[in-house]
Amino acid sequence: MTERPTGNEMSEPPAASLDEVLGLYRTLGTHRYDEVVTQLDHALQCAALARRDGADDELVAAALLHDVGHLLHLRDGADGPAAADLHHEARGSAWLASLFGPGVTEPIAGHVRAKRYLVAVEPGVLEGLSAGSTASLARQGGAMDPDEVAAFVAEPEHDRAVRLRRWDDAGKVEGLDVPTLDEHAALLRSLATG
Repeated sequence: MTERPTGNEMSEPPAASLDEVLGLYRTLGTHRYDEVVTQLDHALQCAALARRDGADDELVAAALLHDVGHLLHLRDGADGPAAADLHHEARGSAWLASLFGPGVTEPIAGHVRAKRYLVAVEPGVLEGLSAGSTASLARQGGAMDPDEVAAFVAEPEHDRAVRLRRWDDAGKVEGLDVPTLDEHAALLRSLATG
């Protein structure tokens, strides 16, 4: 399911360690990017929603880490959404691939296409998107056309990307009490291959 990385994803060194990944969330997670909640709050809420829905550990980790590409852009000096799509899903997935297997990285790589898919096939999804997700949808190509829908549903892991996308859309509640990043560290360490 992984989209071919473009631009700086191909030349960027992979994540060196889980500590580097966690460090990004600790240092840049307070940024709101284009939502009402911080990047860290959003990540933690998505992971909590995944756990609540009985997702396996890899999908919980994917929910937690799905927007790490945004943090990489912030690390590199961006201060918020760009005018063009920066393919944060491909960049984040590629960056994490040195530490995690496809059970974590594939849903991350597919979560933007899952948004485009859901907008195309489910009435009301577009109206339910946050302002930030609506704006990014335009940059990401809008609703899928029928050929894109057919190609997406033919991918073996598309259903996991769709599940992640639903948590992504729901994980934007100010002040929600969820487990902390430190509480997820053991799970991430158990899944890390590097």
